Amino acid sequence: MDTILKRRLIEAQKSEITECHVYRALAQRCKDPHNKDVLGRIADDEKRHYDYWGTHTGEKPGPRPWQRLKFILIARFLGLTFAVKLMEKGEEQAQINYEEVAQTIPEALKIMQEEDEHEHQLLNILDEEVLQYVGSVVLGLSDALVELTGALAGLTLALQNSRLIAMIGLVTGIAASMSMAASEYLSTKSEEEDKKSPLKASLYTGVAYVVTVTILIAPFLLLGSPLVALGISLFSALVIIYLFTFYISVAKDQDFKHRFFEMAGLSLGVAAISFFIGYLLRVVFGVEA
Repeated sequence: MDTILKRRLIEAQKSEITECHVYRALAQRCKDPHNKDVLGRIADDEKRHYDYWGTHTGEKPGPRPWQRLKFILIARFLGLTFAVKLMEKGEEQAQINYEEVAQTIPEALKIMQEEDEHEHQLLNILDEEVLQYVGSVVLGLSDALVELTGALAGLTLALQNSRLIAMIGLVTGIAASMSMAASEYLSTKSEEEDKKSPLKASLYTGVAYVVTVTILIAPFLLLGSPLVALGISLFSALVIIYLFTFYISVAKDQDFKHRFFEMAGLSLGVAAISFFIGYLLRVVFGVEA
């Protein structure tokens, strides 16, 4: 075995043993018996990967401690499913070189394909509450982004007073959040086959809405210039869309670009139309700053 190939396999061993340690640590902290079993089985797969490559390298490298800590913290704050799928995506990127490895070790590609399929099957049966209610979060988040960016854009040109815009935006946002939460409660309750709790679904929707409203309105409370505040608010909306879309694309295996540009296009498109409407209303009603 040449030096370059051996180095690649040792790096692969480090990744496998690191992920084995992460899965075992997550399994120990997991209260749900189903998820605990899934994580334990994946950890066993990663250990087999590690041992297999070790038969060719003759080495037993240790895990990467900082990476282990990173994914444990991600799981604690952002959810188990997101953490393990993000880790697996990193492993997929690292496995591009295994086709080259297979030229020297023919059975390597077959083993990797079998193990990958097994791991993906296991990951797809993870059961986590936050993902059961992700539709409710999307409802609150997307509605708040579209409605508030549009309202704030229209109010900015119509009123040109930051604190007045913030006050109207808060009243509108809080009222809309309660309305959306109530609608989600009734909608979930009417779906007989849905196992979700109507109360939890409404809470996820309402909280997502209120948090988004708070972030979007904050610049108008802190800055005197309504145009600058609007610019920061719109930028904040794009950041929220980016972060949430990335989270969903990883946790739910969805296309990132399509969802991001769809949500961003809707929010900014409504904001642009509302901005123009605000200007027309200001002219029609003769409102001066």
